Amino acid sequence: MIPRNEYQNRVETALRRSPVVALLGPRQCGKTTLARIIACRRKSVIFDLESIQDERRLQNPELTLGALKGLIVVDEIQRRPDLFPILRVLVDRPRFPARFLILGSAMPQLVRAVSESLAGRVEFVEMGGFGLWETGVDQCERLWVQGGFPRSFLAKSPENSVAWREGFIRTFLERDLPQLGIRVPAPAMRRFWTMLAHYHGQIWNASEVGGSLGLSDKTVRGYLDVLTETFMVRQLQPWHENLSKRQVKSPKIFFRDSGLLHSLLALYNYDALASHPRVGASWEGFALEQILRMLRVPEAYFWGAYSGAELDLLVMGNGRRYGFEFKYAEAPQASRSVYTALADLKLDHLWIVHAGRHSFPIAERVSACALPAAPREWRAALAREIASHRAK
Repeated sequence: MIPRNEYQNRVETALRRSPVVALLGPRQCGKTTLARIIACRRKSVIFDLESIQDERRLQNPELTLGALKGLIVVDEIQRRPDLFPILRVLVDRPRFPARFLILGSAMPQLVRAVSESLAGRVEFVEMGGFGLWETGVDQCERLWVQGGFPRSFLAKSPENSVAWREGFIRTFLERDLPQLGIRVPAPAMRRFWTMLAHYHGQIWNASEVGGSLGLSDKTVRGYLDVLTETFMVRQLQPWHENLSKRQVKSPKIFFRDSGLLHSLLALYNYDALASHPRVGASWEGFALEQILRMLRVPEAYFWGAYSGAELDLLVMGNGRRYGFEFKYAEAPQASRSVYTALADLKLDHLWIVHAGRHSFPIAERVSACALPAAPREWRAALAREIASHRAK
């Protein structure tokens, strides 16, 4: 078992600060395990809303929850949206002797419901699968190929990892989506999800994807939103600058977990991945997710101009702008596009994150950074500088 110390510290800090903490993330990423580790260290009560027995215990939720003390954990809370107003009533009581840790797997619906009922009383912590800082940089290739879901990464063999991911995809489509109230036929969503894997790292074009599947633009946009809301896909939004250039206005699409991407592309080992035409796009998405999760910035963008200049990732913090380019190469060089982005976007620094072993300066305000060998001190310092406004 790999410790999730960073997430544990973030949740425990949030619990000291807020009466309600919402731990969000995809199914099977370790939320329940983490919540139980936190709960076992203090007086606590756990309700799993997928358990019939726990559902029955909450038939009269205000009476049941109001009599408890310590930490109250409610897992899969999106199944009971009626609980949110009750939590507000309880935490507003003078000196209420309990804190709530609520877990959910569907981001927008849950965030919207919580924000409406618990505004000013709740803090959000988003959790994902394993990151490089948890597995160790020596496991970079394995993490990239098998993905960060604990049961996929920790599988005893690559074959077991593939089998788990195939089972996860099927269960997600046939059981999890209907339980979340999302009524999309499983075969249609599977075809769309597989098609989307071929667009990983590309600019979203609803007409092109819909035409390939014989579906309307509205339908495929709805399917994309479903996968985004359930933490399967990231829509990286474009940044617009006041320039005399025509700029891209559609989002880029990335799979949040590289292991699921590889399963949908039928790439079951490193050799198959390394010889595939989408290997560069796969590594770009993997590196992008690692950087975003290290920095924990609330907003991130890409930038592109129809003249050809582009920037893979733009983040902001403390009044400064930072850019990232991702290159599947051993010793990358700065292209003309890099210098254009540096000047047009007025970046304070730009890093070219690559798959090699060494980090080195390239030019003023431009550096090459090896993702597998990036020292922890670099990640921590960069996170503090860029995201100095985040919750401490």
